[in-house]
Amino acid sequence: MMRNIAIALAGLAFASPALAATPCGDLKSLKLPNTTITMAETVAAGAFVPPGRAGGPPPAAAPAAAPAGRAGGAPAAPPLMLPAHCRVAATLAPSSDSDIKMEVWLPAEGWNGKYQAVGNGGWAGIISYPAMAAALREGYATSSTDTGHVGGTSAPLIGHPEKVIDYSHRAVHEMAVTSKKIIDAFYDQDLRLSYWNGCSTGGRQGLMSAQRFPDDFDAIVAGAPANYHSHLHSNDLVNAVPALTTPGGLLPQAKLTMLNQAVLNACDARDGVKDGLLNNPNACKFDAATLACKGEDTSSCLTPAQLDSVKRMYAPSKFGDGKVIFPGKTIGSEASWTAIVDTSTQPIFVALGSFQLAYQDPNWDWKKFDIDRDVKFVDEKTAFINAVDPDLSKFKARGGKILMYHGWNDVAISPQNSIDYYQSVLAKMGGNQSDFIRLFMAPGMGHCQGGPGPDQVNYMAALERWREAGETPATLTATRTAGNRVDMTRPLCPHPQIATYKGSGSTNDASSFVCK
Repeated sequence: MMRNIAIALAGLAFASPALAATPCGDLKSLKLPNTTITMAETVAAGAFVPPGRAGGPPPAAAPAAAPAGRAGGAPAAPPLMLPAHCRVAATLAPSSDSDIKMEVWLPAEGWNGKYQAVGNGGWAGIISYPAMAAALREGYATSSTDTGHVGGTSAPLIGHPEKVIDYSHRAVHEMAVTSKKIIDAFYDQDLRLSYWNGCSTGGRQGLMSAQRFPDDFDAIVAGAPANYHSHLHSNDLVNAVPALTTPGGLLPQAKLTMLNQAVLNACDARDGVKDGLLNNPNACKFDAATLACKGEDTSSCLTPAQLDSVKRMYAPSKFGDGKVIFPGKTIGSEASWTAIVDTSTQPIFVALGSFQLAYQDPNWDWKKFDIDRDVKFVDEKTAFINAVDPDLSKFKARGGKILMYHGWNDVAISPQNSIDYYQSVLAKMGGNQSDFIRLFMAPGMGHCQGGPGPDQVNYMAALERWREAGETPATLTATRTAGNRVDMTRPLCPHPQIATYKGSGSTNDASSFVCK
């Protein structure tokens, strides 16, 4: 009891008004290695429209040609509502060909004494303003980087090996080091703790930091990590190329929905709750061949070419010698299989980017993709982007914590990839490592968010309690909203435990489940 009171009082102390040791505007003259501060200005509380959006301010540290705005006249996202803060923009140049843009936002008052860096998605190329806004509203000093290039493809990296290193790991490290120096210069109190929060590429960036730079962050949220970068993108082509080049290999969305419903009909109720979710997809034994057309093609069956595409999606991709490249898609996620839907005309551009980069050719012909030749080549040229080292002993030794999560319905990155990496850490470091790394699987959740399952979880709050108060997360509560109200809560369990219905109570209430 007294310990909890002490923690609460400490939190109140650090939430007191922040006192600036250096006025915000004076930070522009701060001299830091390989750093040019291009802007330092006080921003009043209110609406912020990120650079690049219609009506937004010009990018503070952008190249002469600003990134294009929203395509096709799509409505702009609403502005971000921010508390008053000091906004600092900088360009980092750790190499002669580096041009890393970053921003640091520093709460003008109510600073919690902590720093939260936020991650990117895909090939990055932008500063993650919405994630920064969320961190700022929670009292964090926060920063983000475009990782050294503008635009969400690998094209700016072709012919620029130093920029590839920046994207791989150097930009995030340099941003963290620089952000801490700016925070130290601005406030008259010491930085207490540094956190990382990212999903997808952001998940890879978090794991990369723990592996390469264990001193950069004290605790890390790594969601749906794209940490096996080269093999993830290879798997995308293994699935897509045959479907795109084989007559009849693609499926209309209606057939993917039909396939998904057949899976749910077979397995949904096996966990004791019929709710459109598979709590443990790996326990579902469903043979898509039962849907094979017996005669003519109809909307309720799969032709031979379509069945081949479906089986390929489920299966792990492999080299010719049988060695696994990357795990397959999870059963229950079929409705979102865009890789083989009949509106597709080429493999996803994010995956093509790895091969275009490896071959230094933006026009690389994906139709000639060969598993053994091309996957081995992309590994040879870009494997250093992967963050698959299971030895996290240095990060653990300094008290580091890693909270991983992954949605079972994720079709961008196979959920099994997170399980594989987590298990590799246990195998390398020995036995139970739940005192510093835990993985939570979310039934029905898509890539980082979305999907039919509960997808809203306060991962950072759980990580804070774990790192700061020693409260190891036994469960996380996920919520689903519809019509601006919560219509389902469900516990997420530390892998390999599964949320199991107690047999009574509302199946939409997390309290009706227990982790087993």
